[in-house]
Amino acid sequence: MTTTGQEKNRIMVPEPTLQRIPVYLQLLKRRFDNEGIYVSSSEIAELLDLKPIQVRKDLEYTNADGRPKLGYNARDLIKSIEKFLGYDNISDAFLVGCGNMGRALLGYSGFDSTGIKIRAAFDTNLNIIGTQVNGHKVFDVSKFSDLAKRLNVRIAILTVPFDKAQETADMMCEAGIKAIWNFAPVHLKVPDDVIVQNENMAVSLSVLVKKLDDSMKG
Repeated sequence: MTTTGQEKNRIMVPEPTLQRIPVYLQLLKRRFDNEGIYVSSSEIAELLDLKPIQVRKDLEYTNADGRPKLGYNARDLIKSIEKFLGYDNISDAFLVGCGNMGRALLGYSGFDSTGIKIRAAFDTNLNIIGTQVNGHKVFDVSKFSDLAKRLNVRIAILTVPFDKAQETADMMCEAGIKAIWNFAPVHLKVPDDVIVQNENMAVSLSVLVKKLDDSMKG
């Protein structure tokens, strides 16, 4: 019985592979998105400082078809990766918290290439509610639940202060949100059917500093 790309995505794809595949997509769109161009796993590996066998194993999850001695048709590979990641279906998202981080994300144009569309922003600050932030209308957070249910939004971006993060996540889950991109430095407690992707800037910086320290000692 053949395992489909979607089944692999749902059941067996390792986290490191999920992190690498979007990087392949960015590279392909930047350098190989032309009609008739073929690209090999070795070329991708060389450009990203990876091993070719790792690239081939990762791309197997996308159900991409390569040709002996030619590699992958770049356009077809892009489509396979986009389908695997769900980028061929635009996903609406809501953002809660229009502070510095929230404003930066609302102004980021790169979400379009990932299939994500931030449809609206929410806040509790009366000075912000009703205004436009980087082209997105800011609503009172009390309207989040109704709008999320009405528009069938399943993705939320959380950029509130840490002391408001859990109650905001609770509100999101009650509204039917199934995936939370969390920028608050807090471990969120959510139902088992809700996915949380944490982005802790302080932790990432600490790891970077440690790696630099280790390399200088070596």
